[in-house]
Amino acid sequence: MILKLYETNTNPRDLQKVVDVLRDGGIIIFPTDTVYAFGCDIFKPSAVEKIARYKEKDPRRTEFSFICHEMSQISEYARMSDTSFKLMRKNLPGPFTFLLQGSSRLPRLFKNRKIVGIRMPDTNIALQIVRELGNPLMVSSIFTDDDTLEYLTDPELIHEKFGHMVDLVIDGGYGGLEPSTIVDCTEEEPVIIRQGKGIVKG
Repeated sequence: MILKLYETNTNPRDLQKVVDVLRDGGIIIFPTDTVYAFGCDIFKPSAVEKIARYKEKDPRRTEFSFICHEMSQISEYARMSDTSFKLMRKNLPGPFTFLLQGSSRLPRLFKNRKIVGIRMPDTNIALQIVRELGNPLMVSSIFTDDDTLEYLTDPELIHEKFGHMVDLVIDGGYGGLEPSTIVDCTEEEPVIIRQGKGIVKG
């Protein structure tokens, strides 16, 4: 199934359809401000494990990212120093993944993970979904085993290639190809460990 969502004036019933899929343990593909990604409710372990199988990774060890819709939600699931808090306030929403120490509120599946990747993408579609869901989404970029880049950016072609793997593909317009910039905030001084789309404001 494919569903069109817009950055502004989103139909509440369409948004509710997305949230219902997530609450039922479903998996979606949706746009971020970087690339299209797989997403699921972080409290649905079967969905998390299914995405991990798609990516051929262990969900208990792999550092998947969580999408939060505001700073207060981030503080529930990750620990921020004053330095990292100020840095994130300057740069979010935006195309960044901040690596932080996980908090005790992490779902059981992630309890042994000391580090979590946190995203707050600069796209209203993703933020609306998380806000309506009431807790973060686990997210991992889609992938392809061929060189046809359109299958990563065109929602119709994404649906054609990956639709059988998920419960819903959200058409939010053409996506990008450049990944997020990753900033490690687990030590005293933040360190950029992957330069992607975003330029960090210091």
